[in-house]
Amino acid sequence: MKYLYEKDLRQMKYNILTSTKHDEAVRAIAERLGMSDAKLRMVLIRRFDMSLLENLESRWQMGQRHADDGDPVAKGLGYELFTRFIPLVDTETMQTIYSDTTAMTQEIPFDEAIARGKEQIREAVLS
Repeated sequence: MKYLYEKDLRQMKYNILTSTKHDEAVRAIAERLGMSDAKLRMVLIRRFDMSLLENLESRWQMGQRHADDGDPVAKGLGYELFTRFIPLVDTETMQTIYSDTTAMTQEIPFDEAIARGKEQIREAVLS
């Protein structure tokens, strides 16, 4: 006999992510990370529980409004956005990426350093 918590919830999670509001949020997050929305959906289904997925759209909106105020490197990378509001990257990994990117801003143009940092974030999300 299978218990409810043993049930495969992938289809239910997918249904949540493809609903109108959630789909818009997933597409915006994927665009911000520079990845396809299908790959992001796979990561979200694998890593997040139902509760987190249900609140994804509101977490995305709140993160855009309140995350990383005052620090241009953190805002460019989405430091708090992707660790606290939408936890796709663990804090230690993000701190390493943030430190590396901050050091890069001293040597190369700011936009290029942020682009390299986002590439590292994308790799961390997909791993």
